[in-house]
Amino acid sequence: MHGNPGHILTVAEIDREIAERAHEIETIAATLVEMDKHPGLVLLRRFPPSGVTEQHWAPARAALELMWEDFGRLGTVLDRARAARARRRLDALDREELTRLLRGQPVELSRTAIPMSQRSLSGPREQVQLIGIAEMLDRMRGAFPVVVRVLDAVEAVHNRVMSDIAPLQKELDRLGGSIPELRALTDDIDTLSIDVATDPLALAPEVLDRRLGELTRRMREAATVLTELRAMSTNWDGAVEQARSRVEALRRTYERADHARVEVERTILAAPLPRQADDSALYGAELTTLEANPPEPAALWELRQRLARALDTANRNEQLAQGLLDRRIELSGRFSSYRAKAARLGVSEDQDVLASSRIAAGLLSRRPCDLAAVTRAITDYRQLIAQKSGRRS
Repeated sequence: MHGNPGHILTVAEIDREIAERAHEIETIAATLVEMDKHPGLVLLRRFPPSGVTEQHWAPARAALELMWEDFGRLGTVLDRARAARARRRLDALDREELTRLLRGQPVELSRTAIPMSQRSLSGPREQVQLIGIAEMLDRMRGAFPVVVRVLDAVEAVHNRVMSDIAPLQKELDRLGGSIPELRALTDDIDTLSIDVATDPLALAPEVLDRRLGELTRRMREAATVLTELRAMSTNWDGAVEQARSRVEALRRTYERADHARVEVERTILAAPLPRQADDSALYGAELTTLEANPPEPAALWELRQRLARALDTANRNEQLAQGLLDRRIELSGRFSSYRAKAARLGVSEDQDVLASSRIAAGLLSRRPCDLAAVTRAITDYRQLIAQKSGRRS
């Protein structure tokens, strides 16, 4: 008898063993049914996993399938034991058979042919793998936490995302997709929902924090935009007039930026500065068209966004050009203060100081003016004043 232990169970031991195993199997059955309804398993069945989740789920899925197979084998062995015990009287052979079923290895898992090169003359031709109730129970106990860890992790990520997305989705449904920002937000929420459905374990906590935080921030910004749209719709004339003042501000900024650029090109040696065509008239014409039609706050809001971007670029161009002009003025002022200092210290007529002063003055008066060269010349002038005044003192 394969796997039969030396001790043959008594009738009382057999009855006790059957009852204990029946109770264990009943408990396992309830656990397996409960696991079959686990939210993590439901999600994995509904959305075939990919990526990191598939890597974790593949061995867990194999373990779960083996648990169900072993559960079926357990039931079969127990049914055979019950059938054998149902006989009216148990003789020694019956008890030996029941001992083998309950304590031995009565289940054949596989048969593998042994290559002739690995056999002895009178040895077996096949290797038979056997297993018993105790081994199957141990194997199931070892597989259980492997499966549950993956299922719990999948459920945890899904619940985290869904709990954070739910209020955003509710707000989106209330607001509607009336502006591009909201439509883009809807698309990104859908993308995250797909990610958490197909590969939740790829979403590490820090990744979730970042993505959910970004969605929440964008939702707040979109809600602010919609508040603006409602205000624009309520006071359409005022909103149009405000936009018109921004068009005029853009025109004036273009004008100042162009004037500063021309002045830089005339007076300062510098790399070519950016040129920006004056399209304020086009914005004005678009605004006039909007004004003539029924209130379209979304279109006006979009126009205001483009105006804001154009004004921001124009301001930067103006600041760039004006900064160069201001730098030349600042260098001129600094040079004048150093000349006054040289006179106060009594070194202004020193030949070296005079020569350095003439170099700085000449560089400042050049058109175009090399600001880098002027800066070096004024620095040399300042250092020379310090040296000469130190000798005299």
